[in-house]
Amino acid sequence: MRVVVQRVKSSQVEVNGQIVGKIGQGLNLLIGIAATDTEVELDWMARKCLQLRLFPDNSKSSDRWDKSVQDIGGEVLAVSQFTLYGDCRKGRRPSFDTAAPPERAQKLYEEFVAKLRQSGLRVETGCFGAMMQVSIDNDGPVTLLLEREASL
Repeated sequence: MRVVVQRVKSSQVEVNGQIVGKIGQGLNLLIGIAATDTEVELDWMARKCLQLRLFPDNSKSSDRWDKSVQDIGGEVLAVSQFTLYGDCRKGRRPSFDTAAPPERAQKLYEEFVAKLRQSGLRVETGCFGAMMQVSIDNDGPVTLLLEREASL
C-alpha cells in the first residue's frame, strides 16, 4: 500500500465539474492499493496517517510538529490513486501490474476509508475509478510518501 500524505490548508475533488469531496485544514491522502495488500496493511496505514505528527503546536513558540490530524481535529480527503503503482523502469509507458485489480482495490479502499472514519474525524472521498480533478492547497508544503508492503 502506498499513500501520499499532504498537509493541507484545504483540498477538494471534482468529478464532471461537480465537487464531490471538500475539506479544510487537515490531510489530503492519495491512496494506492497493491495486489498483495491485506487488512494488515490497511490497519497499519490508517493508524500511521491519523497519528503522524505533521502539525505545529500553535500554543508553543516552536515550529516543531507536535500534533497529529486527530490532535487538531482536522479533516481528511481520501482519493484513490492507482497510478501510485505505475512502474516506469522499462519503456515509455507505465506498467500497473502490481496494482490491485479494480474490484479488489475498491473494496480495500472503502475499508481503508471506513478505518479512517472510525477516528471520528470528517473524512471526504473522491469517486473510485472516475476521472477526478484534485485541488490541493498544500501547507508548507508538507508531502510524504508512506509505504507498507504485504509480508508474503
